[in-house]
Amino acid sequence: MSELRRILIVDDSRMVRASLSRHLKGVYDIREEENGEQAWQTLVLDHSIEAVISDLQMPVLDGFGLLERLRGCKLKRLQEIPFVLISGDDDQAIMEKAENLGVSDFITKGINATELKTRLGNLLQFVTTRQDLEEARVLQTQDPESGLFTRRYIELQCAQALSHALRHHADASLMLIGFDNFDHLTERLGERKAGEICLKFARQVAGKVRREDSIGHFSPGRFAIVTPGTSPETCLVFAERLRRAVSEAVITSGGKRLDLSTSIGIASVLNDKMTSAGALIDMAYARLEDAVRHGGNCIRCGSNSRAAEEPVPPPLNIEQALELLLAQKIEPVRQQMTLLGERMLPFLMLLQQELDVDMRLAEVRQKLTERGDAAR
Repeated sequence: MSELRRILIVDDSRMVRASLSRHLKGVYDIREEENGEQAWQTLVLDHSIEAVISDLQMPVLDGFGLLERLRGCKLKRLQEIPFVLISGDDDQAIMEKAENLGVSDFITKGINATELKTRLGNLLQFVTTRQDLEEARVLQTQDPESGLFTRRYIELQCAQALSHALRHHADASLMLIGFDNFDHLTERLGERKAGEICLKFARQVAGKVRREDSIGHFSPGRFAIVTPGTSPETCLVFAERLRRAVSEAVITSGGKRLDLSTSIGIASVLNDKMTSAGALIDMAYARLEDAVRHGGNCIRCGSNSRAAEEPVPPPLNIEQALELLLAQKIEPVRQQMTLLGERMLPFLMLLQQELDVDMRLAEVRQKLTERGDAAR
């Protein structure tokens, strides 16, 4: 097998192909095709081709058509393959169209061997450097901008936690947390601002997890927490606190409060009978997606955690609670009694002071604290 890097030359003129091949002979392994359609078929099948030199005017499929097809392809290697267009003149309109389609460089049919080798070599070196950077980024454990773990590292930690759990008959859980309607948030605020909001939340969460837990990026607007030795019930309590914190957060943009909420999917080794990290991640992801499909702002956990099977209701404010009480709908208010009581305490303390009566608020505060601790 040849150790030379392979280049595809596409031109309906045999003389042009022969001329370019002579220029590159001994430096590159050359393959030739007569038109864009043949070149396309070759590129799909031959993974060893690293760059394309193509004429513009060709039968069946011209250079523009081949370039457009490559850049719109789902295969990343074809999307990013260096594409050099052979241009017979300096028509500005042609060059602008090619640039808009994603051309890498232009050459003329009369180019000399030295210049052709130099320009092609520079393109391939750029590709090699970019690939090296991408590989290094995949292998790194922390994102340099956010300080959070990378998805690759989270996957490795998940595998490690699962292996330990299986060996010691213990539990381990994975939580996937996603901001609802993140695409719409990005459209409204821009990618940078939306990302900053999510990152601020993730950093706050990172300050609340245990040292043995790992939190990192999963995908845009989504984060993962690997929790060794943690049951789904414990994760559920923590997840509800996170969900509530986001829905209650006062974050504004343009003078208006943003309506933010999260959905959370939880999977665990013992409860879900998981034997691989991939299956654990897939289960948590499926539950996160299910929560999103059911309107968001809710949590999905395992079958043993019945409280998580239904969407967790959003917190009530004081006005909503009073309306429910007036309508004789007491149960929804009773379910959030602790939260509502904590919110009412400052007002009750002022009322006690103004009326100069003893409402035994210290005892009320103690009871609310006990009730909150029991719920957690």
